[in-house]
Amino acid sequence: MTNRSDILLDLIKETKKHGADHVDTLLIDTTALNYSQRLGQQEQLERSESNEIGLRVFIGKKQSIVSSTDFSSSSLKNLIDRAISMAKSVPDDPFSRIANLDEITSSVPDLQIYDPDEPSIEDLIQKANEFENAARSVPGITNSEGANAAWQKTEIYQATSNNFMNSYKTTRHYFGGSVIAQSDQGMERDYEFSSAIYAKDLANPSLIGQLAGEKTVKRLNPKKPQTTKLPVVFHPREGRQLLGHFASAINGAAISLGTSFLKDKMGQSVFPKTITIIDDPHRIKGLRSVPFDSEGIAAKKTSIIDQGILTTWLLDLNTAQKLNLKSTGHAKRGPSSLPHPSASNLYIAPDTLSVTDLLKDIKEGLYVTDLIGHGINLVTGDYSIGAVGFWIKDGIITYPVSELTIASNLKDMFANLTVANDLEFQYGIDVPTLRIESMTIAGQ
Repeated sequence: MTNRSDILLDLIKETKKHGADHVDTLLIDTTALNYSQRLGQQEQLERSESNEIGLRVFIGKKQSIVSSTDFSSSSLKNLIDRAISMAKSVPDDPFSRIANLDEITSSVPDLQIYDPDEPSIEDLIQKANEFENAARSVPGITNSEGANAAWQKTEIYQATSNNFMNSYKTTRHYFGGSVIAQSDQGMERDYEFSSAIYAKDLANPSLIGQLAGEKTVKRLNPKKPQTTKLPVVFHPREGRQLLGHFASAINGAAISLGTSFLKDKMGQSVFPKTITIIDDPHRIKGLRSVPFDSEGIAAKKTSIIDQGILTTWLLDLNTAQKLNLKSTGHAKRGPSSLPHPSASNLYIAPDTLSVTDLLKDIKEGLYVTDLIGHGINLVTGDYSIGAVGFWIKDGIITYPVSELTIASNLKDMFANLTVANDLEFQYGIDVPTLRIESMTIAGQ
């Protein structure tokens, strides 16, 4: 394989010769394996390899971005011609630039995000089989929607005309699936999975499959409660969506446009003093860990909410320029897309309360295990979304409920949030069990 760094350096050199003032390049090589089955029968077995190069060109305050999957000399020459032509024809963007020398980093910390061992097809088949067999063996499970196991390796190379040149590799191992349970009242489904950077850190497929089956059966014969206003508790799998809404609301793109309900909250209390929210791009074995951002700026651990107070936006260079601030190292992009701000390993720090203690004083309430739909308005903070879960009675999770809508405003929800101590890092965005003191629960 041609040296990827040499390809980028040559591309920068030739693009400058053709009239570019600044050049930003990105090359991504991806190799993936995927196996899926249903009821023990293979449905898909695929190995794929993809390569894409992106060229971002600046002429004055004009910029363009083009990409290609063909790395031949003639294709790269055409790529340069297209980028230069496009950059000359677009309007000025006064906020577009690449990182200056004093902003870029040369540090590539060892984040342990690359597993050099590629799994065999047999490994993937075994994991999917064990998961599905265990899930289907749970009494009450009547069908399977399938199981799959996958692996992906991604190699990322970045270079700019300001002498930034660096690269890193990352891997992801995965297995999971969903099953169906049925009773006289109808069918229910649920899923479970395990994902990790290293294969050795994956959970036991049989245990995860059994958990998927048990969760599904527990959802059978749900009731529909009366419309009321009560405490709502979110399982971590669904509670993470609330943190995702928060991340969207503090994204520099929304703040610079004035389209966030948190646009005037910098330096103010948004959550109770007990709440701390951290973004940690350098977490060891983190699923979203990166040594630097997509503009070559050092990524660093940041307390976005410190004792309830909002301390920073998520910014790339463009949004930072618009707000007269500095980039926070949160730029992310693909070969064919412009940079945009994005969180890395974002999480709410756990408190000391056990889940049992979090629930114990709730006379009646809702424990949410699934959310349906997207009824969120980030301009106003209004929140209304379909929910499935279990009824809480005298601090105990009891019978299943469904066909509900829960509603409030994110400002009020954030201000009345309590968290448990059960944080686990399973996703890129993670939370402990969350409790909101009062929400409208629309049922019968």
